[in-house]
Order: sequence, then C-alpha cells, then structure tokens
Amino acid sequence: MSVEGIDDVGTPSVRPNSGPHTRWFRARSLLQRSRVGPVDNVLAAAVIALIGFGLVMVYSASTYEATVRFHDPEHYVKRQAVYAIAGLATMWLASRFDYRYVKPFTYPILILVIGLLVLTIVGFGHKAGNAFRWITVGPIHIQPSEMAKVALVLWLAYSLSKKADKVTGFWIGFVPHLVVLGILMALCLKQPDFGSAFVLAMLTFALMFIAGVRVPHIIVSGAAFAAAAVVLVKLSPYRMQRWMAFSDMDAHRSTLAYQPFQSVMSFGSGGVFGLGLGRGYQVLYLPEAHTDFIAAIIGEELGFVGVAGVAATFGIVVWRGIKVALEAEDDYGSYIAFGLSILLGAQVLLNLAVSMAIMPTKGLTLPFISYGGSSLLVSAASIGLLLSISRRRSKEGAQPTIEAKGPTQSASAVVAHAAEEAA
Repeated sequence: MSVEGIDDVGTPSVRPNSGPHTRWFRARSLLQRSRVGPVDNVLAAAVIALIGFGLVMVYSASTYEATVRFHDPEHYVKRQAVYAIAGLATMWLASRFDYRYVKPFTYPILILVIGLLVLTIVGFGHKAGNAFRWITVGPIHIQPSEMAKVALVLWLAYSLSKKADKVTGFWIGFVPHLVVLGILMALCLKQPDFGSAFVLAMLTFALMFIAGVRVPHIIVSGAAFAAAAVVLVKLSPYRMQRWMAFSDMDAHRSTLAYQPFQSVMSFGSGGVFGLGLGRGYQVLYLPEAHTDFIAAIIGEELGFVGVAGVAATFGIVVWRGIKVALEAEDDYGSYIAFGLSILLGAQVLLNLAVSMAIMPTKGLTLPFISYGGSSLLVSAASIGLLLSISRRRSKEGAQPTIEAKGPTQSASAVVAHAAEEAA
C-alpha cells in the first residue's frame, strides 16, 4: 500500500498500488494530493443552461401535438418542467454525496437494473411504438435501459479499479466485463432497444481500453459484436426497414423514411440563422418532434448557429467531464468520470447523426433537451456524480507522498520516482 497524500485534516489517504496500465495515475499522485473544494462551476452552469434551453425547445416543438392530443398546448412543457426541477434537485443532491459511498452498492444497483430490464420483457413493460422499454408506475414511466448505462459505468469503474494490473489478463480483466455487457445487451435487444445496446458496447470497450485491457482482445471482440449486429439487422424485419430507409431515403420518403426525411428537411429549411423560435413548420409533420428528433426543430428554428451552439455546449460538458477524470483522486473516480463523459458524448453524437440521417434511426434522446423524465433524471444524476468527483480533485504543489512503511521522501526522490514510473 502507498499513501497517496495528506488530506485536509492531516490524515494520510491510503490507496492500493495500481498496475502498469495506470502508471500515469501513480506518477501524478506522487506530486499531488487531494482536497475537498467546490464543484466544477463551468460543468454545472453548462448543464443548467442545457436543461433550461430544453424546456424552451420542448414547448416550441410540442405545442401543436399537445393541443391536438390533450387540448392543452402546455401539456408537455409542464411535465418537462417538473422533470427539470426534479433533475436539478437530483444533480445537487448527488454533487453533495461522496461518490465513494456508491462503491458498496455497485452490485445491488446492477442487480436492480437487470431486474427492471427483465420486467419490461416479461409482460410488465409499457409498449410505445414497437418496443417495451418503459415500466409504468402511476403517472411515472421508468425506462430501465437509461439506468442500465449508468449502472454499467459504476460496475466497470468498480471492477477495473479493483483489478488494477490484473486487467491485462484474459480471464480476469476481459471475460467478466464481456459477460456483464452481454447480459445487459441481450435484455435491451429483447425489448427491442438496439440503440441502447450499441451505447453499452461502446461504453464497455472504451473503458476497457482506458484501463489497459489488451487491444487485440478489444479488436477481436469488437469485430464479433459488429458481425452479430449485422446478423441481428438482417434477421429483424423492422431493423431491415430502417436500414432500407437509411440507404435509400429518397425512394422511401413517404413511407419507411418519412421521419428522417422530414428531419433533414427541417435542418435544410433552417439555413444559417433559422426561421425563428416558435416559427418552425415541421412540428406539424415530424413525428416525435419533441423527443428523439428535437434537434431537427432546433435546426429549423435556430439554424446552423443554434445547432452549433448546442453542440459547443455539450462539448464543454464532455471536456469538463474528462478534466474531472484526469484530476480525480483515485482510479475509481477517474473511471466513473471517463465513463459518464463518454456516455454523454456518445448519446449526443448518435442523436445528432440520426437526426441528420447520417445513421439509421436508433431511438436515442438528446440528453437534457429531449422530452422525457427517465432520460433527464438519469442524466442529471450522472452529472451530479461528476460534480461530486470534481469536489475531491488533485492539487499540484502538495507535500511529497510518503510510503506507508517508510519515512517521508525528499522532493527530488519523489520527482525521480515519478519520472521512473512514467517511463
């Protein structure tokens, strides 16, 4: 065991030695110590801005449908406002909670999520479109696949940080993670939810790569997953329809490709500065304009400038998340921050790609902006965890690290050791 540093009350913070794959963590810890401070204000401000902007866009995109279906133009935005308030409260509470206390609940959380996924496919799921993705509890609709993404991040962070240098082994560092991924993916595909299954695979491979799992293992398994995805598409009629709509959208624009075609029309008609907030026409024609395809309404009403501004704001969130990961005081926090940042960035990129018909329809929401309680609450809780990790960040220029069984080292010895470990 090595002592990572001296905390604010003068107590050494002990941390197990990590493996070769985390040498940069250990080299950093020799010159830095942790401190408890304020949250990352830039990250918090960017997320709050996205949630507020999402309320505005949900109102603009849903007024027509809400009037037709519920005779209340504010039906969706009022519900989204409740979700937004609950999301902000969840984010604040999570930011005040020490993220390390989540570690003992890793397996209970994972088992709970698996149980909820099972319930959605055995008859307790609420059907919307062609999928059973929600569990209805009174007026509340819970989407377990959204929770599964965060649960997987927490479990991977726990497993990878615990195994340290053993992650390079095939049976210890690779197979267990692939097994858990396979279980979650199978449950998502059974709903069916191909988009969430794809995101789960991206998360797992990305975090295993960061942790130091052997690249050949990742490449071979990634190729196997890609081949399986092709087979699943060919064997599923509705997935084949989506692929046909994507590959020849013009020929199917009035049938299979109606939704992506109208979405592309929205972006095209918006131009550089858009038609103006609340002046879009595609809210009359584009199905689910306030949910999965809300980016198209942003493109039509606010133009390229609006879409670029949204993308830049998400870029700030991902950038600050990665910064939190690099400055975290332990591997566990770093893996969580990396995972949540990757999760957010992947969902944004996939949603925008689908809205612009760059990829086939996946059914993924735009975080913080699309209408929906499960997505907003889970995303807010994720940001709360990131903010919690940012409170316990590294601080340069600290006292040199000491060995648990030896005297305090000199600064030159610490630097030399750090250089040796980095090499």
